[in-house]
Amino acid sequence: MSEEDLRAELERLKAENEKLKNKGVRGLSLKVSEKGAVSLYGVGRFPVTLYKEQWRKILGMAAEIEEFIKQNEASLKAKE
Repeated sequence: MSEEDLRAELERLKAENEKLKNKGVRGLSLKVSEKGAVSLYGVGRFPVTLYKEQWRKILGMAAEIEEFIKQNEASLKAKE
């Protein structure tokens, strides 16, 4: 490889690396697991994987969860 090719490859790899770094900051993502469940990535170290019925139960409780968090704000910690 010529020096010019090496520089171009280095720039490409730097751009790809930066893109991968920013992907983690981007937020949450969803995927279908091998067993047909919904996996939520980006919340913690491991994905949260539940079947659609379980997600629907949780989503149906969204208002209750928000209210619970408000009522227990002083006792709850935030992950930074």
